Amino acid sequence: MQEMSAAAARRTALAAQGLASRRSRTRPASKAAVHAAIDTTGLLQIDSVSVVVRAHYAPVFSRVGAYDRTIVDDAAWTDTPRRPRRLVEYWAHEAALLPVEDWPLMRWRMELYRHGRWGGAARILEREPTLVDDVLAVIGDNGAASAGEIEKHLEVDTPGGKGPWWDRSDVKVVCEQLFAAGVVTVPARTGFVRRYELSERVIPEDVLLRRVDESDAVRALIEKSSRALGVATEPDLRDYYRLSQKQAKAAVADLLEDGVLEEVTVRGWNAPAYLHREAKTPRTVTAAALLCPFDPMIFYRPRVERIFGFHYRIEIYTPQHKRIHGYYVFPFLLDGHLVARLDLKAVRAQSELHVIAAYVEGDRNAGDIAPRLRDVLREMADWLELERVVVGDRGDLAAALR
Repeated sequence: MQEMSAAAARRTALAAQGLASRRSRTRPASKAAVHAAIDTTGLLQIDSVSVVVRAHYAPVFSRVGAYDRTIVDDAAWTDTPRRPRRLVEYWAHEAALLPVEDWPLMRWRMELYRHGRWGGAARILEREPTLVDDVLAVIGDNGAASAGEIEKHLEVDTPGGKGPWWDRSDVKVVCEQLFAAGVVTVPARTGFVRRYELSERVIPEDVLLRRVDESDAVRALIEKSSRALGVATEPDLRDYYRLSQKQAKAAVADLLEDGVLEEVTVRGWNAPAYLHREAKTPRTVTAAALLCPFDPMIFYRPRVERIFGFHYRIEIYTPQHKRIHGYYVFPFLLDGHLVARLDLKAVRAQSELHVIAAYVEGDRNAGDIAPRLRDVLREMADWLELERVVVGDRGDLAAALR
């Protein structure tokens, strides 16, 4: 069995994610470079938080630098003969954009969710047995629509207005249930609000009609996970698309037998690892990048700790007085290590990128980190069309960065 050092495994993982090489910052990245970055990660997680920028835009920036965000928008929410849709929304790691051709690989999950992704949906349908048909009729007659627009068509009575965001209306729950079941999908968003449309009107017919058995689909997803991760444990592989242990173990066994994966020992890792046969291990890693909390490189926290020795938790839902590092913290990747973390916020009204707090990781030298970090922050501010970078005074990196 091949043995890898922890350092070699780390370089392999970064190369698989497109985060190994220093990139040119002389011009905005091309459309081809953006598409290649998305192909490398295999998915882009979607999240509603936009403190700096929406989560699905940030991983592309981390890999290619400044680029036109409409390239991602067009890939996900535009479909014309000249520019056919490349990405579609579905539940992958979490809500995510994934290649249209991967839609059939999620059929088994859609069938599973057809019986109810949330217990609340079943209770609503018991109370309102015609609501699914009513919602589908509105979409069928009027085309893509938000839950609010469907409510208006159905003349839903909502006395007292809507509650907070988690208090979803019956119509919204049914729309999300139909989305989870693959009956409807999201061809476009307005102000980041989902617009629901019949899947048969959005997904290309050849993709829509393709059927893949669950075992074959899971095997394909595990292979995609391995390609995106380079070297990974079985829990790493299954987390990428949120598969079960039973599913993942069977798929890993098949891929080992076929030579797609090779079992390896990584020194310092406490579990067997699997190396994709096409994974590369560069001799050096020279990239500098800020990674958003939902970046595929770091969204599985046990892997982050194992590879980088970096304990990372998102603190959005932690009360302010209990937060350690901040609300929306970006780890800073430098030359193959996570060397710092920054609490960032884009204050668009003032055209400023605020570094609310900046912390050195471990016993590293702030003076060595600050110059490279300064360049990445300036590039991020320019990409977001913000005039200034403003550094606060919290954290042991703040003074050197200022």
